[in-house]
Amino acid sequence: MTRHILAIDQGTTSSRAILFNETGKPLTHSAREFPQHYPHDGWVEHDPEDIWRDTVAAVKAVVTDETMAIGITNQRETIVLWNRETGKPLYNAIVWQDRRTADICRRLKAEGHEAMIRAKTGLLLDPYFSATKLAWLLDHVEGAREAAAGGKLAAGTIDSFLLWRLTGGRVHATDITNAGRTMLCNIHKGTWDEELLALFDIHPSLLPEIVGNSEIYGETDPGVFGRAIPIAGMAGDQQAALIGQACFLPGMVKSTYGTGCFLLLNTGTEAVTSHNRLLTTPAYKIGTDITYALEGSIFVAGAAIQWLRDKMGLIEEAGETAAIAKAAPDNHGVYLVPAFVGLGAPHWEPDARGLISGMTLDTTAEHIVRATLESIAYQTRDLVDAMRADGADGPQTLRIDGGMAQNDWFAQFLSDILESPVERPASHETTALGAAYLAGLATGLWSGLDDLSDQWEAAGRFEPAMENEQRDILLKGWRSALNRALP
Repeated sequence: MTRHILAIDQGTTSSRAILFNETGKPLTHSAREFPQHYPHDGWVEHDPEDIWRDTVAAVKAVVTDETMAIGITNQRETIVLWNRETGKPLYNAIVWQDRRTADICRRLKAEGHEAMIRAKTGLLLDPYFSATKLAWLLDHVEGAREAAAGGKLAAGTIDSFLLWRLTGGRVHATDITNAGRTMLCNIHKGTWDEELLALFDIHPSLLPEIVGNSEIYGETDPGVFGRAIPIAGMAGDQQAALIGQACFLPGMVKSTYGTGCFLLLNTGTEAVTSHNRLLTTPAYKIGTDITYALEGSIFVAGAAIQWLRDKMGLIEEAGETAAIAKAAPDNHGVYLVPAFVGLGAPHWEPDARGLISGMTLDTTAEHIVRATLESIAYQTRDLVDAMRADGADGPQTLRIDGGMAQNDWFAQFLSDILESPVERPASHETTALGAAYLAGLATGLWSGLDDLSDQWEAAGRFEPAMENEQRDILLKGWRSALNRALP
């Protein structure tokens, strides 16, 4: 009997559904892009109804009679507030990139709360995370706090919102990887934290139950897809990519290049505290134990390529960038710092803004395109350096995925700048594959993590070939430009 697993990959710019077979190979997929909303400088919102409509349409385009379970992976930290009775959102979803609560974070930091937050959540006080976004919604949506206190509202990250809608409002749950990004969860206990809820003035009745990553949470309402299908796996997108890359052993590292860039180092069952402003985060919970990771989060990676295309008009499609960068013999001293929504790890500076430095009358569009690709490798090097400073070894091999991983020029430059081999997997759909793996484990399609490791295979390997002197010159130029972008 043929058995399929369907993965929902709900991202920052699109909602996708991918169907996988028993060997983890993608069979078919469907994608729906949806609009971004920017009401004010630094504000980023999504309409949750767009996300719901597009997710359902994508799933309907690929679901089969042989689909035995659904896994969900999602953009993390993005928060939705909705009415429990109607299921309708009270406001747009506030997206992970949104910086509107930067002042709140500065105030809480000045009041001395960051050390407590760091100890319990593994996170830094930054508007990136969900807690201050949810507090903002409760403060700015008329009547929301009163309704929340009366148990009339529900809140959650996108996984939780989709699970609620898919099950017809019967299940309000979130997995540990998404809960761990809210700044409300004690990641050592795997529970919502009373002290944090009090600090942000968030009523506990709003929040979903925290569950593991691979278990049957419920079934889809038959009215959605024509029959009830178990929903059996959930994980935030970066943790799902770690699973899809089969990074199950401590010391294994993956980096995903999507809208942003997210590098995760598996640290096993030890929640390692960073002293260099990296994050400690749950990687996955399969069974009883939580596996943790050190994470470096870069807010703008592929989004910078979109900016080149949509705002600057320098390219028509992302695939052109490799040939353009290769055609330019060097960067001509041009550096781009893509701090369009502030800077993430290891700087955590919400007020930083993007800049281009080193331009002369000889600077061309090709130099700017190349500098944009280079900037993402430099930021990755900053994360790796921070991990080394925390005592981790440099990656023996970095497994990369996401759209930019298909760019051979970028993959080689990344290897050169990191001084480390870079591997690209045969499967381009590692994030969705991770969600499928979780659902398949819960429903018996795969027997354990060894099964998944056996399926992973490389489709490309890049070895460092740059001279040390050239690397040092480039990194010096990058750090000079970076310092100019910091306020």
